[in-house]
Amino acid sequence: MEKDKQQINLNIVEGDPFFAHEVSMNFTPTQITLDFKCITPRTDPRSKTPSFLLKHNVVMIEPWHAKLMLDVLANVVKKYEEEFGKIKQPKALEKATKKHKKAEKEATKTTATPSYMG
Repeated sequence: MEKDKQQINLNIVEGDPFFAHEVSMNFTPTQITLDFKCITPRTDPRSKTPSFLLKHNVVMIEPWHAKLMLDVLANVVKKYEEEFGKIKQPKALEKATKKHKKAEKEATKTTATPSYMG
């Protein structure tokens, strides 16, 4: 081996595959934080109390890298839509949103001030 060249050993630790149902984001003057979350309901036949498992992975990046990532993500989504068609909100989510809005309207009606004195 030549004097100028040095051998480097590289150990790679891969994380578990992770599906995120939601993400929260925050920032400081020096970094942007992405907190990817996966919430899974759990059932325990011995308990009547519902339980949930919350996993999360936090990614902290510099603002400049976040801006680059935004450009890359926009490019990937554009290519995805060119190949597979426009990305639309899933019908089940659309239905749930309408149902939620309707329930909010109904709640507003029932909590309104009565128009009579009795």
